[in-house]
Amino acid sequence: MMNIIEKTDEEILALATPMWADLVKYSNEKNYGAFTRNFSTAMKMGANEIEMGKQFARSDLAKNLSADYKYLGIIRRGEYVTVLYKQTNTKDKGEWLGRLVLGYEKDKIKIFGATLF
Repeated sequence: MMNIIEKTDEEILALATPMWADLVKYSNEKNYGAFTRNFSTAMKMGANEIEMGKQFARSDLAKNLSADYKYLGIIRRGEYVTVLYKQTNTKDKGEWLGRLVLGYEKDKIKIFGATLF
């Protein structure tokens, strides 16, 4: 069985950064289908389209993410890695912590968590 924690930082970043870029892009575009396409089955079940639509509609943060984010580090635990980014916003001043949790589902790398703090 494959375990993502065995990959090097460089290999993980090569997978994570395009996924984070897609999340930023599709969040700004309020494109639910594209936003969730790399989600694990459990994440898709938890991120239903109606609730995500409300979040996209209400949240200035979710609609105005800057493509200018910075990689901070990787945390390995169990069968998952957490990739951390410093995320900025085009409207609100300040910085947010972006968290992307990746792991394997049916031999494919999927998103098991994605949040901004």
